[in-house]
Amino acid sequence: MRYVAPARGTVDPMVFGRPPLAAWREYADLLEGTAWPSIDELNRRLPAGMTQRFVAQTPALLADGRHYEQRIADCGQIATRADNWHDLLNALAWLRHPALKQALNRRQMDEIAHMGPKLRSRAQYALTHFDEAGVIVGIRDPALLALWDAHDWHGLFWRRRQAWLDGSIQLELFGHALLELALNPGKLLVGKALVFQTGGGADLPARCAAAINAGRVLLDPLELRPLPLSGIPGWHPDNADEAFHRRAVCYQPRRAGREYPPPSPAF
Repeated sequence: MRYVAPARGTVDPMVFGRPPLAAWREYADLLEGTAWPSIDELNRRLPAGMTQRFVAQTPALLADGRHYEQRIADCGQIATRADNWHDLLNALAWLRHPALKQALNRRQMDEIAHMGPKLRSRAQYALTHFDEAGVIVGIRDPALLALWDAHDWHGLFWRRRQAWLDGSIQLELFGHALLELALNPGKLLVGKALVFQTGGGADLPARCAAAINAGRVLLDPLELRPLPLSGIPGWHPDNADEAFHRRAVCYQPRRAGREYPPPSPAF
């Protein structure tokens, strides 16, 4: 069943004070309250140097027949539906991570040039999955990666719980569809992760954007690792109890034969 976000006036205000939405507090005025921000308000928040602009998605705009990505590339126009959580949260991802969004758009356009506007390549699926549900993870302990490879969720989130608190794992949530799901406090969130080697202090979004631009990642959706975000300390009210990590439905076993690529190296 397709997810339907709650009406703006019915969202529990508590969701904005806990992960993942708490990390987006600089946009609290756009997220909270009863009134939707206008396109002009979004454009007033554009970071310096960003050449793209938000435009209202109307029948007149769509009449040019351009693909969504093509309109961004050719015209610098990000079609945005009014009064819509998905598109508002996509706009916030553009405001915070313009280099990542621009890298995804360039790669999408490369694939459209190769495949045409009607067909989709494996790379396009990977790019779209990451755009919607992407998480960037920096990890420096191979033992943690081994737990993740094996889908040993009890080990990764309970026995090594401290790793999520002491900086052994860095995480940047990027996918706007995950933020939309987080508007419902009962949802168990699962991201699609790209993993990078790190010694700490790395600018993960910048490294990820560079890797996307260079075509080193997101060539196939199977590169993306599932990450049950609800297991991270503080991300779900029940995960301070070990029992959560033994029964949570978001903890899926690894499929037979499923392998993951190694983390992207430091550079």
